[in-house]
Amino acid sequence: MSTCKSGADHIQSLKDGRSIYIDGELVRDVTTHPAFAKSVASAAALYDYQARPENIEAMTFEVPGSNGRRANRAWQMPTNLAETVTRRKALQRWARQSYGFMGRSPDHLASALIGQKMGLELFEKHSPARAKAFSDYVDYATKNDLFLTYVIINPQAERGKDWGGQAEDLVARIVDEDSEGITIRGAKMMGTSSIMANEVFVASLQPLKPGEEDLAFSCALPMDAKGLKVLSRKSFEASAVSVYDNPLSSRFDENDALMYFEDVKVPWDRVFVHRSVDMCRAQFHDTPGHVYQNYQAQIRLTVKTRFLVGLARRITETIGTTDMPQVREQLGYLAARAGMVEGMLAGIEAAGSMKGPYWVPDRHLLYSAQVLTQDFYPQLVTLIRDLAGGALIMLPSSYKDWSNPELAPIIRKTQRSASMGPDKKVKLLKAAWDALGSEFASRHVQYEMFYAGARFVTTGHSFRTFDWADASGMVEDLLGSYDLDTPGRMAAE
Repeated sequence: MSTCKSGADHIQSLKDGRSIYIDGELVRDVTTHPAFAKSVASAAALYDYQARPENIEAMTFEVPGSNGRRANRAWQMPTNLAETVTRRKALQRWARQSYGFMGRSPDHLASALIGQKMGLELFEKHSPARAKAFSDYVDYATKNDLFLTYVIINPQAERGKDWGGQAEDLVARIVDEDSEGITIRGAKMMGTSSIMANEVFVASLQPLKPGEEDLAFSCALPMDAKGLKVLSRKSFEASAVSVYDNPLSSRFDENDALMYFEDVKVPWDRVFVHRSVDMCRAQFHDTPGHVYQNYQAQIRLTVKTRFLVGLARRITETIGTTDMPQVREQLGYLAARAGMVEGMLAGIEAAGSMKGPYWVPDRHLLYSAQVLTQDFYPQLVTLIRDLAGGALIMLPSSYKDWSNPELAPIIRKTQRSASMGPDKKVKLLKAAWDALGSEFASRHVQYEMFYAGARFVTTGHSFRTFDWADASGMVEDLLGSYDLDTPGRMAAE
């Protein structure tokens, strides 16, 4: 056995007979299907990257008690700031492999689960048996360097009703249980990267109420679990003309999917929360789980933001506007915002604190960054499109135009650039459109705006975690430093 998971290992693990549906048909093999094959290959390439001899130390760590087996540093539980930074650098290197466009790469769920395990005492209070099941599962996932997805959002047909009041069999719930485990039926969203994942973590991030105990569970299942049906959204990879025309969407469409559990049996050793609405909340918010999963998202976003700002500069060089004062001003502004995202990440880490033996990034600074970046991302895309102007519109229809002897000379005449040849200009602008204006790009704008919840959710996290007592205390200190009847004099005098 090799010391760590490789791309070939991952590809082979996906040939498991899972039930994936797209365009009305059951997919026999996600590793070869035209809707998924290139994106699956990109996911597998992450494991090949970490397994390279020159990368293995930076990207992986030796799993305790595994006889030398190594796993990605996403599974590492940092015990100090230095280990946190080492781990973060590994995650940034992984993110660079997709230029930040794979938001649910394997490090996301790994981060969520190690954060939850840092609060294992809460699981113990809920149930020692559930705590042992959860701890054992995280150890298993770590040792095997699993690629996990999750579905933690409930589908809601009628927003005026509580989760428990939705139509029968809409929201996944416990419909039976026995000595072997629980049986669940209903749907969960949004299984991003589920097509290329090994297993799915099922939970409820949204608040549940007393009386909704049937909905109050968390568990993990292999993607080939009997009765699990995965309904894929439209594949941007399948719609891509070619890698040349769509270099991002053809290879990094991690996909999103609805999961329907059709009387799926979950054994007790895979059940982590059982009929407790409060524990469903606590496993995310009273442990460092929610912090760690969203910290990973901010790590990835530093890479994606830097890529897009670099793309902005290359666009202006291509069309010859870089030296215009107003363009340089815009580029400087974009560079400052990219620096802000990176600076916030450094602050989130440095302001962290110990939770038992583990270093946990600062919760309020993390939520502050989320609020600001979910507003900033669509602004960033709009500002870059403004810099590009009409250059992104009048491009050859596809790579095939270059092979037409009548069209190629015309393209070379009309796609001139002072800084590069016509072929390179077209290639760059095709990539830019894929990142900024395509249907794939539009999905990413929506994703960055809502992956952590609507704005009222993220601002709510910020409101709850801010040190209002300290801030308000300074106001009270000021008001207590003078009196009405002693104008011009300090009260202390």
